Amino acid sequence: MFLELIATVFAGFAAAGVMMLVGRWIPGLPRWLTPVVAGAAMIAATIASEYGWYERTRASLPVEFMVIETVESRAIYRPWTYVVPFVERFAAVDTASVQTHGARPDQRLADLYLLGRWAPVSKLPVAVDCAGSRRANLADGVEFDADGAINGASWVSVAPDDSVVLAICGVS
Repeated sequence: MFLELIATVFAGFAAAGVMMLVGRWIPGLPRWLTPVVAGAAMIAATIASEYGWYERTRASLPVEFMVIETVESRAIYRPWTYVVPFVERFAAVDTASVQTHGARPDQRLADLYLLGRWAPVSKLPVAVDCAGSRRANLADGVEFDADGAINGASWVSVAPDDSVVLAICGVS
């Protein structure tokens, strides 16, 4: 966040400097145009940063991470987002973390990561029953039996095309 603030301020100073040089070459240019162009450059830098966040973050993830869902944002104080919304947060599964138990091959455990702009990364262990089309968030109080049974989990039935189920069950 701090580096983006520095980049935005730098964009404003750079645009103001360019306008001051242009003002020397074109004598009739109004002086009020310099701060207007500097402000526009700062807004443009902020918008570019918002729209580029998802691609930059996704590109920096390890290859084992599979993005399974994105959430786009629109806001009244950012009217351009109604024309082209930007990705504000997304979920990714660490396919390298998928685990199975020999006695229960249809049940799998994996790590789900929730990433958001201006938010800390959250890691959520999940269990998926591929045959039963259900999943559970693994939290405190969940225990595993010797045969791989999961006790204390709150299973939720989901559609067969649920993005978490498809991502985790698709890993062999």
